[in-house]
Amino acid sequence: MDMRPEPFVPPAPVPRQRQLTPPEIIWTALRNPLELWRKDAYRLPWMDSKFFRERTIVANHPDLIRHLLVENAANYRMSEVRQLVLRPILKDGLLTAEGPVWKRSRKAMAPVFTPKHSRGFAGQMLAMSEQFIERYALIGSEGRVSDISADMTDLTYAILAETLFSGELAGDKDTISNDVDALLHRMGRVDPMDMMRAPPWVPRLTRFGGRRMLEKFRQMVSDTMAARQERMREAPDDVPQDFLTLLLQLAGPDGLTMEEIEDNILTFIGAGHETTARALAWTLYCVGHSPHVRERMEEEIDRVLAEGAEPVEWVERMPWVRAAFEEALRLYPPAPSLNREAIGADSWTSPEGETIHIDPGVTVLVMPWTLHRHELYWDKPDAFMPERFLPENRGSINRFQYIPFGVGPRTCIGATFALQEGVIALAVLMQSYRFDPVPESRVWPVQKLTTQPRDGMPMKVSPRHGTSRAVN
Repeated sequence: MDMRPEPFVPPAPVPRQRQLTPPEIIWTALRNPLELWRKDAYRLPWMDSKFFRERTIVANHPDLIRHLLVENAANYRMSEVRQLVLRPILKDGLLTAEGPVWKRSRKAMAPVFTPKHSRGFAGQMLAMSEQFIERYALIGSEGRVSDISADMTDLTYAILAETLFSGELAGDKDTISNDVDALLHRMGRVDPMDMMRAPPWVPRLTRFGGRRMLEKFRQMVSDTMAARQERMREAPDDVPQDFLTLLLQLAGPDGLTMEEIEDNILTFIGAGHETTARALAWTLYCVGHSPHVRERMEEEIDRVLAEGAEPVEWVERMPWVRAAFEEALRLYPPAPSLNREAIGADSWTSPEGETIHIDPGVTVLVMPWTLHRHELYWDKPDAFMPERFLPENRGSINRFQYIPFGVGPRTCIGATFALQEGVIALAVLMQSYRFDPVPESRVWPVQKLTTQPRDGMPMKVSPRHGTSRAVN
């Protein structure tokens, strides 16, 4: 008899029974695009639909995804709607740049994010995580409620600032989580004018107020660049050889423009740490509802740390911690939708012999949100089951059915960095504290730039070992 408890099913919109009308689509997209999708998006290998009389294909079949994002990726550019939302924020940052600009930027930044280089950040990730949990040090034995969503934003910002910018980012680190949330709330969502393909100069009413926050971030980046350039001039032998220095050294006619450097720094400040922060928060939330998973993770963390393992080893030596993080990325992918638009005509034939013809200009949606919860590819797709990602089970997961960091040429450049950061942060947090749900709160996922909790994520933080820290 199987005595394991039923897995926790975390909150998510119930798939719709019918296609929405155009006014309903606009209203739902404004409020929460995750609520747009009907049951077929979670049941069929692909869907051929129309939005505002424009043909849209939703691709869920792993082989189709491989064709679109790998084998024939050159035929697909970023969709117009996606660019109308993101380019005003990030301009020619790595997430939004295309063509030669993207190729230059990707090539320039690749050395910083190789697996070998990313592993070199492990010590800094550990130090910043241990420093972060000092904020919980004075809680009593009964614990206290904290907004874990905001806390994880603070933590990942501190890690990013230390690892990629050597702690020399300008601005007030105490307000960063609120600033990021304000920026994404105003600027990182679809406006009705975007859905109707209005040109960028047409005002977006939903983004009024966001420009001021964007200008604040741009000024922070400009100040950071200016301070580092001055240091490079005055004491070139004493300059940290980090991400910021690397980008500034690439400035010039054969490298990146100063505007492109600014765009990429803003991309990593605004989006780079935001995605990992959301993944950490959702992991703690799901683990808090899964005592049997938490017990396995705590046992593993305590054992590995007692053995004195270096943090660079934790990803491999803590399979349950890694699996919980990856399962949270499955259920709440930071980038819930990858939007593309066909440049030329294309076609793909399924293993069963059915052919899809894709005309130029057709929008193709590869949606981790629906793909990761798809009935054809996952057992109990809506349940939190980290054991899916344990080493002995990983071989059953198709490379193209699980894509939290994207796939193909535009795979997230920081995927290895983020996975290591997630495991180290979780180990430090959970070795000292427990994070339990607050019964009266209703956490609900919404899609902005990332998949985030609508009104924060209140959780009760309690010490595991009396009232003092346990990390040494």
